Amino acid sequence: MSRKACIELRNLNLKTQIGTYKAGDIIPDSHLLDLTLWIDSNLVLIAEDNMSKVFDYDPLVHDITKLAGECHYETQERLMTRIVHACASYPQVQSVEISLRKSPVINESGSLGVRLNIDQEELLKIRG
Repeated sequence: MSRKACIELRNLNLKTQIGTYKAGDIIPDSHLLDLTLWIDSNLVLIAEDNMSKVFDYDPLVHDITKLAGECHYETQERLMTRIVHACASYPQVQSVEISLRKSPVINESGSLGVRLNIDQEELLKIRG
């Protein structure tokens, strides 16, 4: 029997500026991140309650928050790429699923986003 484990981050409202808009355009008021990090299940099924036995995701959340706010992005895709590279810097992360969406899209409703899955092989390539 195989085991899989993941860390899930949902609906993180990033303080970021993405896109270029002209007068009359709808400017999104939120950019929401969903992130799933697949990790070794031994980092979840632990024999003792100790932080050294698990994947500490707080530094990664800090990295993501910093990336989101450090510059103006033309595209969601560029910010997503940088977040994937940040995830790759943590050897515990085996694969990544990321989704970034903006809202509203039109008539003060809807969300529009991009989703990307990076498997273990691709993550190893990113790590170089």
